Amino acid sequence: MSTDRAQRQRREIKYLIREDEALAIRSYLSSYLEPDENALGKPDHSYSVHTLYLDSNQLATYRAANDGDRNRFKLRIRYYDEDPQSPVFFEIKRRINDGIVKQRARVKREAVHSLLAGESPMPEHLYKWSDRQWADLLDFWHLVERLQAAPRAHNAYLREAYVNADATVRVTIDRAVRIGTEFGGELGTEIMDAVEVFAGAVILELKFTERMPTWLIEMVRGFELKSSGAAKYVRGVEMLGEQRVARRRSGFEWGNAVTSTATSAPWLDASAAVRRSLGPHRQ
Repeated sequence: MSTDRAQRQRREIKYLIREDEALAIRSYLSSYLEPDENALGKPDHSYSVHTLYLDSNQLATYRAANDGDRNRFKLRIRYYDEDPQSPVFFEIKRRINDGIVKQRARVKREAVHSLLAGESPMPEHLYKWSDRQWADLLDFWHLVERLQAAPRAHNAYLREAYVNADATVRVTIDRAVRIGTEFGGELGTEIMDAVEVFAGAVILELKFTERMPTWLIEMVRGFELKSSGAAKYVRGVEMLGEQRVARRRSGFEWGNAVTSTATSAPWLDASAAVRRSLGPHRQ
């Protein structure tokens, strides 16, 4: 993944569709969007996506999503291959009423294990320095510490992606969604004992930062699409079983890592200072 053009604030609408509908929509999209740069040259403009979900012993983020809380978040680590030189992405995905706010920090793969075990973040953990990504990493680490979150599940799928020139509209088509329990931080691409999520269906997701463009509204109406919840982690936990996912194996108990002498408060103060330096218009 060469660049990161993720939409930080956006609206999302999901649909479960058939494969024949997905192919027709692909043809329609070609008049308005270009393939995502990470999908260029790949068959069907698709690439593999892997996500390690973190949650508390009580599965707090799963329960918030399953209960439909209007203000909730997910903690996840996203990656795309097993290359030790490739960055991984520490992500907080927040839902605030009907909107999505996504915080994303590029992190060196070699730093993942120590951070998951409770070591305090350091600037050198970042793949490349950025004030914004440093603030996002601090926020991620604070939420993980607050929940004492640990790895729970590994989700993977094949993503077909399209975007417009200024990245204000993005459409993704996800296939072959599967999930399995994962309690470590190895970030491999194989899933042991995986179950298929939304079997027989394709997940279409419309993402836009401003108003939904007219041509996209016409697509929804023309294909008679009906929005549907398609939360991969929530559905995956339901299929795997809550007790199985909530079980924590030894090796990732919170605080086992060598930690900084700093307490949580100084790290939160540092995060706040970074945000102040960025200015209110960039929050």
